[in-house]
Amino acid sequence: MSTTKLNVKLITENLADELIINMQNASGIYIMTSFIMQSGVRLLAPHLKAAIDRGAEVKVLAGDYLFVTQPEGLQALRDIDIRLEARLWRSLGTSFHPKAYLFDYDNGEGMLIVGSSNFSMSAMRMGMEWNLAMNAKAEPYTFQVALEKFIHNFYHDSTLPLNAHTISLYEEEYCTAHRKNPELIRMITEKEEEEYRTDHFIDYNEEHSVEIEKQQITPRFAQIEALEALERTLEEEYDKALVVMATGLGKTYLAGFFAQRFERILFVAHREEILFQAKRSFQRIMPERTFGIYNGALKEGDADCVFASIYTLGMRKHREAFATHQFDLIVVDEFHHAAATSYQSLIQYFSPKFLLGITATPDRMDGKDVYALCDGNVSYQIHFIEAIRRGWLTPFQYFGVYDDTDYSSIRWLGSHYDDEQLMAAQLKQSLAVKIFEAWNEHKQTRTIGFCSSIRQADFLADCFRNKGVSAVSLHSGTIGITREDAIKQLTRGDLTVIFTVDLFNEGVDIPSVDTLLFVRPTESLTVFTQQIGRGLRLFEEKSHCTIIDLIGNYRNADVKLRLFNNEAEVKGKSQESVIPSVPTGCQLHLDTAVINLLNELSRKKLPHRERLYRSFLDLKNEIGRIPSYLELHLYGQSNSWEYRNEFGSYVGFLHWADCLSKEEEEVYYQYEAWILDIEKTVMSKSYKMIVLLYMLERGPEQWFNSVTSAETASFFHSYLMEKEYRKRIDFSDKESKRLWTYNEAGVSQLIERMPMSKWGSAKGSMTSFENGVFSFKIDPAPEHSSILYHWSKDICLYRLHLHFERKEQKHSYVKSIN
Repeated sequence: MSTTKLNVKLITENLADELIINMQNASGIYIMTSFIMQSGVRLLAPHLKAAIDRGAEVKVLAGDYLFVTQPEGLQALRDIDIRLEARLWRSLGTSFHPKAYLFDYDNGEGMLIVGSSNFSMSAMRMGMEWNLAMNAKAEPYTFQVALEKFIHNFYHDSTLPLNAHTISLYEEEYCTAHRKNPELIRMITEKEEEEYRTDHFIDYNEEHSVEIEKQQITPRFAQIEALEALERTLEEEYDKALVVMATGLGKTYLAGFFAQRFERILFVAHREEILFQAKRSFQRIMPERTFGIYNGALKEGDADCVFASIYTLGMRKHREAFATHQFDLIVVDEFHHAAATSYQSLIQYFSPKFLLGITATPDRMDGKDVYALCDGNVSYQIHFIEAIRRGWLTPFQYFGVYDDTDYSSIRWLGSHYDDEQLMAAQLKQSLAVKIFEAWNEHKQTRTIGFCSSIRQADFLADCFRNKGVSAVSLHSGTIGITREDAIKQLTRGDLTVIFTVDLFNEGVDIPSVDTLLFVRPTESLTVFTQQIGRGLRLFEEKSHCTIIDLIGNYRNADVKLRLFNNEAEVKGKSQESVIPSVPTGCQLHLDTAVINLLNELSRKKLPHRERLYRSFLDLKNEIGRIPSYLELHLYGQSNSWEYRNEFGSYVGFLHWADCLSKEEEEVYYQYEAWILDIEKTVMSKSYKMIVLLYMLERGPEQWFNSVTSAETASFFHSYLMEKEYRKRIDFSDKESKRLWTYNEAGVSQLIERMPMSKWGSAKGSMTSFENGVFSFKIDPAPEHSSILYHWSKDICLYRLHLHFERKEQKHSYVKSIN
């Protein structure tokens, strides 16, 4: 039966009926459930399919908690429709137990159903279940928060897209878990009593009472240089640019100064606090403008400057509430997140006059994954080491303290250590004593301690308090003190240490912090760089920042110190030391045991081929298939060119790694010379690969047929003129400039004289150029043509991207030093 009161309804049976009714007209269907069973998918599949066919957006997030979810259920979900987007939450043993069904409607209506029912036939039809359904109009704020939280969780780092590969991996774990633990259902009850929350919620309504500072603000330090670089970018007629500035140099203010030349501005970020901080910064610069927040709670989209949550704009309904050309300038904060699906959908939807990406850490290692999103234009770049050298950030004193924890015995899960095993190693009194003694020896006045988990933060805060230190563990479950109060107390000196997990990675400014304590393994160099930036801001009473870092035999231990290298001093050194050369004014102190460990790790590095293979497998597992050559370059942890150097070609590596079918092996053996030629032919310009790309554009059956320069001319010219950076890099010398206005004869002559003649006459070339005809010295059989076509196109696109990337990086470097 069901009992109704106002717009809230209690559903105690047949939840499926309520779900089906809401699916019939919803424009957005969002489901998050800890367990998915095949029976539940079969029950609702026809209705989900019908909703997708009429244009509804459907997203389903399932959990692997305790391995109750059936692999067959995941596959059945994936089989409903390719347009249904499904992801799997990797709980890693911690509780993931939501049951939420959200239905969004174009007319402003909506329904939120939460309760006890998972995605199974028994839960939706027959079982004893209680669920509460709430109309969005009854609680619009709660409904919008639920939608935004769903999108946040859906694209969380703990999720994987459902595909054949990820389902197969889950199935192996599922079978292993059920063999080991037949009493799984009993464990569910026990596990549900544990609470482990990593998200946090902060009330930002206080921001509205903050009075805007009235004094005039002007650009300073790196902001001046970056604005000049952006001026040149506009003069060169780019419509996109990336600015990479170390934490503490004022990226948000830079964006505000740059935004003054535009009328309608959209500022996008992934953290609420960044939105409100950015709004305050822009108000100080342009007090005459109107400003609005666009997130789950507020929809102030008519303002001159709109500050929007990516989790809100990640939903199609909210993106499409704006016209594609509504904003003159879009600023994407922390642009290293821009490769994520939610950012991609935003970038593809809007067409601003200019797109500005700002970040302190372009990506995992070197920024290559965001290159294509800004058309290769890194307008300005400055590393925190260079900023210290110039006096724009405070110097540091780094203390590397030896941690004798054996991390090699802790299971590695692709991107992080197993949480339970890591905590078992960290929550030891002996380690806490070592941490306290190291901190007590080197500390200054105000400390942020970065931990691996909430439990570790709580544990260490208790240990420090027991020794008379004013310390707090700050996270989503903290009771008795808000983050704002903790920051104020730390700034005043009433609080000495804040232990946290990931709350202070981005978007938080505490200039008075003069001590950073790292008690966690460095899993992400990007996150480590962000956290280092928390202590480097200039402050009147601060002479330097003390960094106390526990170093053990964990992953990245032997490479993290390279972040501190003073590049001006290490250039030209033939051998890389495990101890970096830091800038003048900075100091680096390592325990003898740390130095010995780093030397040992350096000697024990994975054999070269094995390391490349591991990097390849990590990426393959992440995307669920063999990555393309370009994907390997953009997202792989190892340098893509290492595969070519070691194996001759990426296809050669795939052959070595047993990733080719029997037929593909036969093609590889027969046409290896051709593959090596396109991999290694010298490219001072992009011209050879453009000709090859034109030939490939004719399709798998015709691509290897010969061509003339006249046939290629129009495509060749369009390709180089299509993007400003291509034209500037490879088509702007005196001779080429004459051809900007298309002249077939002139372009044909250029193609004949350069790519066709040079490639055809090269020693060992698999191409020829005779009597005005360019051709390949191969004639693949029909059954081999398609395979060779795909490999050739893969290499061609990779080499074109790499060519322009390298030329643009060199161009950006020259701009930055002039």
